[in-house]
Amino acid sequence: MTNDGHLTALVVDDEAPALSELGYLLGRDERIGEVITAQSGTEALKVLDSREVDVVFSDISMPGLDGMALARVIARFTERPQVVFVTAHDKHAVDAFALAATDYVMKPVRPERLAEAVRRVVTARQKLEAGPGPSTTLLTDDETIPVELGGVTRFISRSQIRYAQAHGDYARLHTDTGSHLVRVPLSVLEERWAQHGFVRIHRSTLVSLAHVSEVHMDHGRCSLVVGESELAVSRRHTKDLRDTLLRRPLADRRGASATP
Repeated sequence: MTNDGHLTALVVDDEAPALSELGYLLGRDERIGEVITAQSGTEALKVLDSREVDVVFSDISMPGLDGMALARVIARFTERPQVVFVTAHDKHAVDAFALAATDYVMKPVRPERLAEAVRRVVTARQKLEAGPGPSTTLLTDDETIPVELGGVTRFISRSQIRYAQAHGDYARLHTDTGSHLVRVPLSVLEERWAQHGFVRIHRSTLVSLAHVSEVHMDHGRCSLVVGESELAVSRRHTKDLRDTLLRRPLADRRGASATP
C-alpha cells in the first residue's frame, strides 16, 4: 500500500490490449495508488519478489505459468497479496473459490464490475487489519460461491447455505433448493466461515446457526433441525455447540427452539 493509503495493484495478462485496458481502468479508480503490469506469470513473480503489492489482477489462460498456478504460488507467501481473476471463461470459478480468490471478474470487463472488485479488495483488507474480534463488520458482507450444475457454473450466496458435509477433499453445500459439490475441504470452509455463524457439529458436518430451527436433546445426544433435515451432533462437539448457542445474542436465538 502506498504512503497515502492507496492500493498497489499488479495486473497480469499475456495479451497487450487486455493488459493496457485493465491497467487504464484501475488507474482511474481513486482507491488505486499505483498500477504495475506484467505480461506473464513468471514476470509477475519477479515483481512480487522485488516489491510489495496489495492485489494481483490476473488473467487465467496464459502460456507457461498460468493464472491458477500463479495464485497457488502466491498462496504460499507469508504475506500474500489478494488475487482477483479476470478471465473470459467461467469454468475456473470453482477452482478460484478453492484458492480463496477475492473476486472473479468476467471479460469484457465492465468499469462498474471492476469497481465492485476493488471494493471487495478494500473491504477484505480492512477486515484483515481489524483482526479477529467482536466487530460486526465481519458479518455484513455475504459471499458468492461458484458451483457447477450440468456443466454450467452458477452462483449461490453463503447466506443460502444451510449446512455443508464433507466428501473427501470436496464439500457438499446444502441449500433450500438442492445441494452442490465444490472442490474445497470442509476444514477450509470451517475456518473461512467461522465468523459468519457456521459451526462444526460433527467431523463431517458444518452448520449455519442462522438456519437451525430446533435443538433436540435425548439422553445426552444432541441433534439440530435444519430445514427438513435433522442432523446429529457428535458427543465431541456437543459442549462446544451448547456454549456457542448460549453466547449468541437473544435476537439470534429466537428462531430456534430447544426440545428436551
